[in-house]
Amino acid sequence: MTKRNVTDLLLAEHLEPDEAAALLRPYGFLDIEKADANLQAMADEPRNRKLLAEYLEELLALLSESPDPDQALNTLERYTAAAVNKTNLYSYLKDSPRTLELLAKTVWGSPFMAEILTRDPELIYWLSDTRILDRKRNRRDMARDLSGALKYLKDDERKLDILRIFKRKEILRIGVRDLLRRAEVEETVSELSALGELLIDKACEISESALRRETGGLPGRKARTGFTVLGMGKLGGGELNFSSDVDLIYLYASARGGAGRRAGKIPPHHYFADLSRRLTAALSEVTNEGIVYRVDLRLRPEGGAGEMAYSLSAFRRYYAQRGETWERMALLKTWPVGGDRKLGMAFIKAVAPFLYNRPFDRAARGEVRRIKARIDQKMEERGQIRLNVKLGTGGIREIEFVVQALQLTHGKRYPGIRERGTIKGLSALFRRKLISAAEHGALSAAYRFLRDVENKLQMVYDFQTHSLPEDPGELRACAYRLGYRDAGGVSAGEFLMRDYRDHTVRVNRVFRRVFNEKALKASAKGGRSKVNRPRRGRASRSG
Repeated sequence: MTKRNVTDLLLAEHLEPDEAAALLRPYGFLDIEKADANLQAMADEPRNRKLLAEYLEELLALLSESPDPDQALNTLERYTAAAVNKTNLYSYLKDSPRTLELLAKTVWGSPFMAEILTRDPELIYWLSDTRILDRKRNRRDMARDLSGALKYLKDDERKLDILRIFKRKEILRIGVRDLLRRAEVEETVSELSALGELLIDKACEISESALRRETGGLPGRKARTGFTVLGMGKLGGGELNFSSDVDLIYLYASARGGAGRRAGKIPPHHYFADLSRRLTAALSEVTNEGIVYRVDLRLRPEGGAGEMAYSLSAFRRYYAQRGETWERMALLKTWPVGGDRKLGMAFIKAVAPFLYNRPFDRAARGEVRRIKARIDQKMEERGQIRLNVKLGTGGIREIEFVVQALQLTHGKRYPGIRERGTIKGLSALFRRKLISAAEHGALSAAYRFLRDVENKLQMVYDFQTHSLPEDPGELRACAYRLGYRDAGGVSAGEFLMRDYRDHTVRVNRVFRRVFNEKALKASAKGGRSKVNRPRRGRASRSG
């Protein structure tokens, strides 16, 4: 029998099923018939067949690195079927091993990213540019490109669709950089946050312009002054996820005056409430181009029952009279992400006494423990207490609670520890000797690890999930995305779980030490704590 080469899968005049199986099985394919059908569909005409055959061995080797080569090849076939010019694509992949590698790793690493590519196949050429994948893009870089795309557009709905398209493209770039390990966790969440700020600010600008055209605006008010969008949670902290919703609060400067040329003046409260509703709808509406962001407004005063927007003086009164512990913790991450930046910074200055001038005492720490107990109970009920990287035992939330409690306890004396981001906060606390070197190392490493896991979970199907899969196959796939491999009779999933347990045990040890009775009794002299969970049904909200 003639010795077969892998190119015979495409070039041989006749190939027996067992011969095809012998060629495909070494690459990890299980459904030989389907894999062969995918290849034949990809090589749909003689010229494409010949081009594909030239790098088929390299392609199959790359797909064999996947936890599921069959699925990866099927996804790749769908992408190539969508190509505008398949011949040009195959020729490009033949001459660019780097592009071939990033395409193969994208189709098996993230079905969500692969779907973005399939929707716009030409993006592969943009991604292959070393200037795109090999360096971080800041908000200014993104803003330059987005402004160019919006420059000549007049229609508001079209402008908002451009925001959705732009987000999809940038999420692809950030996701592929993360998947290929071209970016550290801090870079990934920083870029996602910069993108979020830019899109929210542009949506605010579009919404505000539309409202001014309809009402005439506020007398004496220049465009883009007097209203700001405050980012909270991971957005405010510069630590956004791939599939995060965005926690927002809407703020306006003053309740004095009125707006409108028609039918009398509109009170500022109503004017800015209308602007807030428009902006929320602009961000959260789903069109054929997707969505900008899911919006969560429950961190505002009174939660879901609260007003759409509050004046600066109303915020001051509320926090002075009714502010609770969880709100102090939530406000630590506040940052202006859209509209009038000066007003946003004035808000941060105005709430500083509420944050730092009150003691974060035994009662406050006890409240954090009760919040965490409620979270634990919900995780237990869902069977996720040991698998949820965010809310489970030793998860991201426990790290954040530790950092925030320490900031509230010592922030008045040491303003330098008032960092919004968790990693920067840990470093600042260590420099002030408020945590030990061992605690700093353990919590920082755990935070990076857990956020990396969270990213890999969410980039699969763009779901807002935080739990490691129980299914061994899905766990193995997650481990592969993180760079683990089967070795020595131990699966990649098992290696992942070993590291996960090690990190979460260390985190929980610090959390329990910080919030135990001895620490509570010593809090008057100094200590550590942190909280970040609202009341009124928000104790275990994901985001």
